[in-house]
Amino acid sequence: MSNSHTTTDAVATGTAHTAANAAVDIAHKLSLFSDLWAQKKIADVNDYEVKLAKLHGEFVWHSHPDTDELFLVISGRLTIRLRDGDVALGPGQLFVVPRGAEHCPVAEEETAILLLEPKGTPNTGDAGGPMTRAPEPLA
Repeated sequence: MSNSHTTTDAVATGTAHTAANAAVDIAHKLSLFSDLWAQKKIADVNDYEVKLAKLHGEFVWHSHPDTDELFLVISGRLTIRLRDGDVALGPGQLFVVPRGAEHCPVAEEETAILLLEPKGTPNTGDAGGPMTRAPEPLA
């Protein structure tokens, strides 16, 4: 059996690990958790983390003074409120919040997203507070 066939089989069964030569099955990873607003790290890209999260409701207004933040909607709908207007996203759409821009993610229905940001970036940026959580690795 070739390596690519083995990798495809692993992805199809949801058993792929975050190894250098294995694909990450995003749908399977999303099935492993249900907590909201909790970022789950699924991969590293240089000095960045690729994270998944499930959202429902409104987060806190915050900014990230030193970095941009990429949001990619996998399922559901996400509105990113900005001080100068809202950005509405559906499945397959992404938006990059520029560094320093104050924003507030809002999901009227349960929404799954992928985030890309530098390692160590707090989810609540400069706001802090009770919703601050470090990303958890998702095996």
